[in-house]
Order: sequence, then C-alpha cells, then structure tokens
Amino acid sequence: MHRAGHPDRRALLFGGLVVTTVALAGCSSTSAAPSATSASPEGRPASPAAAFARLMDGNKRWVSGDLQHPDRDPNRRQFVAEGQEPFGAILSCIDSRVPPELLFDTGLGDLYVMRTGGEAVGPVVTGSVEYGPMTSGTPLIVVLGHQRCGAVEAAYKSIRDGNPLPGNLEAIVKALRPAYEQAVREGGADPVDSMARAQVTLTAADLRSNQDLAPLVRKGALAVVGAYYSLDTGKVEVLAGAPS
Repeated sequence: MHRAGHPDRRALLFGGLVVTTVALAGCSSTSAAPSATSASPEGRPASPAAAFARLMDGNKRWVSGDLQHPDRDPNRRQFVAEGQEPFGAILSCIDSRVPPELLFDTGLGDLYVMRTGGEAVGPVVTGSVEYGPMTSGTPLIVVLGHQRCGAVEAAYKSIRDGNPLPGNLEAIVKALRPAYEQAVREGGADPVDSMARAQVTLTAADLRSNQDLAPLVRKGALAVVGAYYSLDTGKVEVLAGAPS
C-alpha cells in the first residue's frame, strides 16, 4: 500500500507544479507588460509644446521625489537599438550636479544631450544641437544654465581681473564674454548669477535665429527654450521661449 501510493502522490505533486508554473507564467507575463510598454510609453511628442510639457512634468517629479525612471530597462534598450527618436535636445553645463536625464526624469533614447563648460558654444557644439531637429524632427531644444556655475564664475573673474585662464579654458572665457558684458550692463547683486542667466538667454536666442533652425521655429516645428536649474531645489525655471 505504501509503494502503491507513490504514483498518486507524484501525480499530485506534478499537477501542483504545473499549476504553479502556469500561475507564475501568468504573473510573469503580467509584470512584463509594463516593462515592454515602457519601451515607448507615449511615443514621441508631436509638437514642441507637448515635448516641453513632458520634460517639465519630469522635472516636477524630480523636485518632489516621485520619480518614474522611464525608459530604463532591457526592453527599452532593445527598442532603441536599431534607431532613435529623442523628443528633446539639451545643451547644458558639464557640472556633475546637473545631469539632464536625471533632473528631467527621462531615460534611454529620450534626449540628445550636449554638455560644455557654461554652455559655451562653437561650430561643433552648434552642429550637435542642430542634429536632432534637422535630421529627425526633434521638436525641442533647451539651453540649460544653473545656479553657482563654476565655469561662469571662473570666466567672470578672468574677464573682470584681466587674468587669462590656462590652456583651452580661455576658449570658454571667450565664448562667455557676451554674457559677461550683458551682466555688467544690467548690474545686480549677484553678477555671476546674472551672467549665467545671460549666457542662457543669449545662446537660446542665437540658436532660435540661426539660418538653419529659424525656419523650423517659424513654422512651429521647433521651440528653443532658455532655462535655469536651481541646485538647491532641483527646479527648472524657464527664462525664455516656452512654447504655448
């Protein structure tokens, strides 16, 4: 009797394993769905206003700590492996405290990102910013300055005191001189902060009006926004060019 009972018990155990496996498979497929969906949760925004709204919604999550961490899984990696359609291009500072992908709560394939000291620009940088809008219809450019910018402060002191910076750092100083001159004209209690903001607005205006991007801006296919990031709060403040 004891031996005869073994097949029935094995059958019961096997049946239980099958049921458990099916149940786990069901749970697995259910839990995988959001991950697969995250490969392209909403699709690329079709307009500058929609792209800007998505970017700023991400910053609100960053400020509050209610992060979604979208587009950051193996499914997303596979989804963008053969091609990309970023919805924004960000020109920001090299500062380690200002990573655009994090402070806008975005992920893989969402943004083109260019980072230079004090958002200094030149032909290669400008060409890199132009790449998305001109080759794949990216509808949004954001020039992002920030609080307590070391590059801006160094350039400000260099110009004010007439002391050139060493090596290629002087190229950054040269690129930031128009912002220095504007900050001096405007005055204010914090000239370095005024210079950081001036650099953003001047750079955004130059991009908005350049011969290759201006036609896209005029027909409403592109917005060029100037913005400023607070290291203290994590909030992005719009300075100019927000699409309506």
